[in-house]
Amino acid sequence: MALAQPQRLLFEPIKIGTMELRNRIMMPPHSAAIGNLFGTDDEATANIAYLTERARAGVAWVGSVSALMRNLVPPGFEPTGVGATLHGYVRATTTAPRISELARAVHAQGAALTVQLVNQGGMPHGPSATLSGPIINQVPHALRADEIDWFVREYAESAAILGGAGADGVELHINHDDLHEWFLSPLTNQRTDAYGGSPERRAAFTLRVLQAIREQMGPDFTVGVRMNLRQEEPGGYGADQGIKIATLLEQSGTIDYIHGVVGTPWGNPSYIQPAYFAPAHWAPLAGALRQRISLPVVYSGRVTSPSVAEQVLRDGHADVVGVARAHIADAEFARKAKEGRSDEIRPCVGGNECISRKHVEGLPFGCAVNPSVLTPQPIRVRRPAHLVVIGGGPAGMESAALAAESGMSVTLFEAADQLGGQLNIFSKAPGQSDFEQYVRWQKARLDRDGVDVRTGTRIGSSHIAEIAADHVVVATGSNPRRPAFANRPGLAHVIDARSVFSDFATEPSRVLVVAQDDHLPPLTTADFLASRGHQVTLAYATSAPATLVGRYVLGAALARLDNLRVELLTSHEIVRVGRHDVTARHSFSGRELELGRFDWIVLACGSTADPGPFDALAGAGVKAHLIGDAFAPRRLVFATRQAHALIRQLAEQTDGPPAWALS
Repeated sequence: MALAQPQRLLFEPIKIGTMELRNRIMMPPHSAAIGNLFGTDDEATANIAYLTERARAGVAWVGSVSALMRNLVPPGFEPTGVGATLHGYVRATTTAPRISELARAVHAQGAALTVQLVNQGGMPHGPSATLSGPIINQVPHALRADEIDWFVREYAESAAILGGAGADGVELHINHDDLHEWFLSPLTNQRTDAYGGSPERRAAFTLRVLQAIREQMGPDFTVGVRMNLRQEEPGGYGADQGIKIATLLEQSGTIDYIHGVVGTPWGNPSYIQPAYFAPAHWAPLAGALRQRISLPVVYSGRVTSPSVAEQVLRDGHADVVGVARAHIADAEFARKAKEGRSDEIRPCVGGNECISRKHVEGLPFGCAVNPSVLTPQPIRVRRPAHLVVIGGGPAGMESAALAAESGMSVTLFEAADQLGGQLNIFSKAPGQSDFEQYVRWQKARLDRDGVDVRTGTRIGSSHIAEIAADHVVVATGSNPRRPAFANRPGLAHVIDARSVFSDFATEPSRVLVVAQDDHLPPLTTADFLASRGHQVTLAYATSAPATLVGRYVLGAALARLDNLRVELLTSHEIVRVGRHDVTARHSFSGRELELGRFDWIVLACGSTADPGPFDALAGAGVKAHLIGDAFAPRRLVFATRQAHALIRQLAEQTDGPPAWALS
């Protein structure tokens, strides 16, 4: 099939070091949450299967493995923090066999493999006893010269282990609070010896490590670095100094490419940038670097689609593009792009559930838009069946599409005039427009799958009897929740957040947003109002805002609110609202506080389930399945995962409804 013209450059081959790449698509490190390659057998199997599937679809370069380094600490010392490790993974007995298995798998699919060497800074080492930013306050151990020598040897020996196992190369992680970045940065490197002071001396440790790796591995091995194009913390290096660092690395003759990124583990932007930022937002920084060096440049950061990747290349900002989360959303990213089917690629919405679920809530890995990311085997119905879905929000759309793709006949009823449910509302908030694209993609998917979609139609038990469905799924969503203080009469100025995004046409005024939701809606509601000129106070009863929003999203959200001068009040529960006054009570001391007068009180207080049609069906003796917000209001990722689990069970059953179907 001829290449789609818009992605012509993306599918040109290129040579980087020893790697002959069939196209310009690289998968940067991101697969550890999917399954630890160096963990249990099951975790390794999941990781290898995930990466192999994407290599089979056309990815040229699998750079998705991060290998944590062994640490040098006194007996009994316990490294703590993100990325902290004592023994690391490189020297584990499972490492060489796992890397060998992965290398064979991706090589068989025509892709190259590099492994990233990581030593997260401050866990516990650093060049100086300083902090890298205001959010983490663990002071590192300042390395002595003999300890630096030990790490230089450790890096070289680690590269030998990985190369001997079959990796085509290694990428030195010198960014995102790594030990190397701390040496390179004037913020964290305050040494006065040969490793501190000028940019050349601050780069001495990294240059020694690279030289040792090259001497160990020789010329027939690819070596690169992943570095921040600039640091975001005041006092760190800027873009010009980043180019200076890259120039020093190139002049050493030890590396084959530079992988340019941005972000911090804690701040704004994070290094897993949320949807508040435009696609390829920082690509021009990589382009400025590319103009100053002759080495190939890789750019990663919010590369969300083939057209975005192509534009990065067309603008001369990079030679290769790194695509991570978009590959979680759709394993067929490369194949669909090459075949001119980019419109069929399942869009990533940038919500970072892929990292936050596991590390914030302790839940299994999951993707909000791709519930089958770890179970890619297609669902196939065992016997003909007709499925009726009531509700066209996230759970209903996913259920209908999966069922149709399994071979069922599907009818979807939605009471509103359009599909999408609450996604249509909150997609109007700043930084949430990716949900619009997702809803459009789901609509097109339903059309391709032949689902009979009937909008503007309320369905009842009598209709189900007429249709004679084999299975009924109720995904009718939820209604706004109103706390007790908001139920008094005469409070017309107390409104729900959902209405703000549709018909809140009013002059700039003083607004209190009451947050009783631990995820994004209170933040996006306050953002929406403040960006339209309102003076906003955002009140939480919790001791910190948005406790279920991971740091990879929260920093950007809070930065926006601060720039919009939103007043943030934590540890205060709203207990009374009058026409001209609001009373809050401290969540822990119980002391009450008068907050003054507000023109509007906006309730971002979550939702309550709306199972009404389900109850009506049960009363008529119709067995149905209740999922999504209609069961218990949660986020998009919960709705799609429930849909996937239910449809797989319905498709695989042979007789009667599942034991847990209610009637």
